[in-house]
Amino acid sequence: MAATGNEEQTLLPDIEEEAEGMEREMESEEEEEGMGVEQSDEEDEEDTSEDERENEAEIQRLEEQLSINVFDYNCHVDLIKLLRQEGKLHRLRKARQKMSELFPLTEGPEIWLEYVQYSIGGMGAQGGIERVRSIFERALTAVGLHMTKGATIWEAYREFEILLKAQLERIHTLFRRQLAVPLMDMEGTYAEYSDWADDGVPEMVTRQYRRALQQLEKCKPFEEALLVSETPKLAEYQAYIDFEMKEGDPARVQIIFERALAENCLVPDLWIKYTTYLDRQLKIKDLVLSAYERAVRNCPWTMGLWKSYILALERHKADHQTMTDVFEKALNAGFIQATDYVEIWQSYLDYLRRRVDFKWSRELDELRAAFARSLDYLKQDVEERFSESGDLSCTIMQIWARIEALHCKNMQKARELWDSIMTKGNAKHANMWLEYYNLERSYGDASHCRKALHRAVQCTSDYPEHVCDVLLNFERVEGSLEDWDAAVQKTETKINRVNEQRARVAEKEALQARQEEDKAENRRKAKADKKGQKKSQKANRTGDKRKAEDEYEEEWGEDAGMGEELFKLCNSIPPGFRKNQQGSSEAPRQPQDVSKEPRKDENSVFVSNLAFNLDDPDGKLRTLFQGCGTVQQVRPVFSMNGVFRGYCYVQFEDQLAVPEALKLDRQEVDGRPMYVSPCVDKNKNPDFKVFKYKTAMEKHKIFISGLPYTCTKETLEDLCKQHGTVKAIRLVTNRSGKPKGLAYVEYENEAQASQAVLKLDGTMLENFTLSVAISNPPGRKMEDKGVPSRLLGAAMPRQPQGARGKGRTQISLLPRSLYRQSTPDAKAENGTVSAPHTTSLSNEDFARMLLKNYTVNAQMHLKWIHN
Repeated sequence: MAATGNEEQTLLPDIEEEAEGMEREMESEEEEEGMGVEQSDEEDEEDTSEDERENEAEIQRLEEQLSINVFDYNCHVDLIKLLRQEGKLHRLRKARQKMSELFPLTEGPEIWLEYVQYSIGGMGAQGGIERVRSIFERALTAVGLHMTKGATIWEAYREFEILLKAQLERIHTLFRRQLAVPLMDMEGTYAEYSDWADDGVPEMVTRQYRRALQQLEKCKPFEEALLVSETPKLAEYQAYIDFEMKEGDPARVQIIFERALAENCLVPDLWIKYTTYLDRQLKIKDLVLSAYERAVRNCPWTMGLWKSYILALERHKADHQTMTDVFEKALNAGFIQATDYVEIWQSYLDYLRRRVDFKWSRELDELRAAFARSLDYLKQDVEERFSESGDLSCTIMQIWARIEALHCKNMQKARELWDSIMTKGNAKHANMWLEYYNLERSYGDASHCRKALHRAVQCTSDYPEHVCDVLLNFERVEGSLEDWDAAVQKTETKINRVNEQRARVAEKEALQARQEEDKAENRRKAKADKKGQKKSQKANRTGDKRKAEDEYEEEWGEDAGMGEELFKLCNSIPPGFRKNQQGSSEAPRQPQDVSKEPRKDENSVFVSNLAFNLDDPDGKLRTLFQGCGTVQQVRPVFSMNGVFRGYCYVQFEDQLAVPEALKLDRQEVDGRPMYVSPCVDKNKNPDFKVFKYKTAMEKHKIFISGLPYTCTKETLEDLCKQHGTVKAIRLVTNRSGKPKGLAYVEYENEAQASQAVLKLDGTMLENFTLSVAISNPPGRKMEDKGVPSRLLGAAMPRQPQGARGKGRTQISLLPRSLYRQSTPDAKAENGTVSAPHTTSLSNEDFARMLLKNYTVNAQMHLKWIHN
């Protein structure tokens, strides 16, 4: 808001005093620097305490690390902190200067406002006022269109002109320019101009103001989304950028890109999108090159930015020394893949080739030297770091050979290069020989073509028939009868040898297949024999049991009165009596009440992996989930003998409580991680997956293996936060909650994750060697064939349980004549199975059946009690 009254009188003196103070501070720093480097170094090397000596050793280590990789952002920050802590002003100033050269500050409205306020301190000098006005204009160009903060620059500019008592036309012009730009709270600016202008607001200014208001209304949804979202707001900025690009105003597109980059300066894709827009749409040299310079300084590890930067420099006629300097910086940027170095070398070699006038030797000699240097660099520096050159097909050497043949007419050099290519493991590939043959065909002679094809027939192992056809076709056109006979003999010998090799391989594969079939057949026979033995043992046990039942029936008879008494006696024996007699302190569990109302899946969650000996699962889970919403019921699942089976269903009154309950997934309950998943009927949703973690590559997340089992989240966070901002850590555990020595660590962006991989891979933690890589979990889909035997239990659907639950035998107490089971229902949610269908029975049938079964069971109980 504009200053008025006394504020106007005090604003300028305050700024002048601040500027003078800043100048005095700068002069004192220059005087300290003028005292010489030797004096400051002597002060740094004085006797220090033990802590100071340790800090000095750490400073030297950081400086040595920066000499290896100057683009290590965290290392710069740590060094500056230590130097400031130790008070080493001279070295601190140098460290800050080096970091500012590599990692520039983003030019936001706040920085520009500070800059113009500082510049006002020099307005008393000759030409000072015009210099301040020039800085204000630069600030308006850079951030004047910033919808939420740009108004501060406009207001400061107007206040400056008002305090100078400038011509009214200048102030009128500033008002008109501002009202034509869509900015927040522009209604207040319009009201201020209406009060300030004696003749009222001109009609043209009003029309521009209304158009700006309309544009503001279009942009308000995007601004509100940015206001409520959390940093870094990348998705919101992407949507805003797409909107502005459709609108087509270059100035507004540029300002929204700059705003996005202010909060996402380490996102390479955003820089690539911005620089591509400037390159293809605006094509203004200063804007394009400035954007590329900032891009590669913020994201030096991104090869695509350096490659585009070199092309932009060439496109805008930059001098050769500038091109070379940028390329050398790119080589020292620390790319994360060997192929990145191959591509950056190709871009630079393409530039050198385009500037060569092949009539003169100086540029040609420089091109040849660059090609030779690139091969040495890939062989030594890149292979030493990545264990590969990144150029398996020798693309750079192929380009060099073609240039020598095409432009320099030097086939001898081209053949030498191709000989070197073939010795690097490429002689077995038909496409490499055909590429060489095409080069000889275009720029060489028939003799060398024939020689190349004969060598190709002899060495090729992937597509020999194709190479043989090329040789025969060549001799049809170029060769004599003797050449044709030699070619036929050569190709036939090669084809026969290849067929023999293929036959041997096929025979070996067939033998292996037969052996596998024999092993599978033996396994099937062994399984069938084992199954037969189990059936015979089961039949023997069933016969013994039936014999005992017949004896009990003969002894007890079918007296209805006796049956009624036995029925009452059986009911008087508690289900958990035997368990209590054996010393168990737990109260007997009753099977779950099936008379409750049906479960509402949309209001429920499925809880599993609980301990079988969990005390009072109903009460404990109610207490645990009561913070999520009102718990309507908890349904623990018990076995037939009353033992808790480790899982249950929790149903809420409100469906909105389910997402809150899912957040408790993997929370520890009695030392075990509790699994909480949605309650979904898999009959209706067979493709539903509970697994909540991504299985694709996540470039902002790293995977660490080889951790000690005693490692905690705090220890891992202390280790990883040295290389970036850690957003989340997940230690992988088994079902019992014990760690598996694995972890996933999520960083803010992929740059920090890549830096962490480079720094942590191979390091030691508590005598354990860590293996660190970008997170790329394997897919969870299982193949239909070739599933290992230990996974068959997980891959095959669970069979429905019988009338006796999980009993070792499924012998029902219901007579077979009365029991008829239909086709089992499909697997329901989380392993539950619908009840089998039975034929309808009369009351007399049920009475007779129950009387018989309870008679047998009662006799067994009574004998056990007497014993």
